Amino acid sequence: MKLIGNIIWIIFGGLLVSFLYIFAGFLFCITIIGIPFGWQLMKIGTYALLPFGKDMTFAPGEPGCLSLIGNVIWVLCGWWEIALVHAFFGLLFCITIVGIPLGVQHFKIAKNTLIPFGQKIIDF
Repeated sequence: MKLIGNIIWIIFGGLLVSFLYIFAGFLFCITIIGIPFGWQLMKIGTYALLPFGKDMTFAPGEPGCLSLIGNVIWVLCGWWEIALVHAFFGLLFCITIVGIPLGVQHFKIAKNTLIPFGQKIIDF
């Protein structure tokens, strides 16, 4: 089921979403100050490529002080808008019964793009 879900996800825009996150991450990594944010964007991009069968959760001992500060700066810089876009597409996909699994993945990505610092990708 994970394989079929990931194939359908890639066909319906997952590849584009992943590419855009990774490309933005590389752009942020050009400056030294942007490297932590670029790393988070690339992490979200790798998660957004094949989200079925994976989840992003906080690592043990997280969120720590630096993760909290990074997440606050992340939200204040406007990345919460990306979470709203994923929530919108999640609602859009959930209109049809067939699109509900894709909508759920968008909701998971929305949660993870809101507070990415301190999270890691796990398989289940």
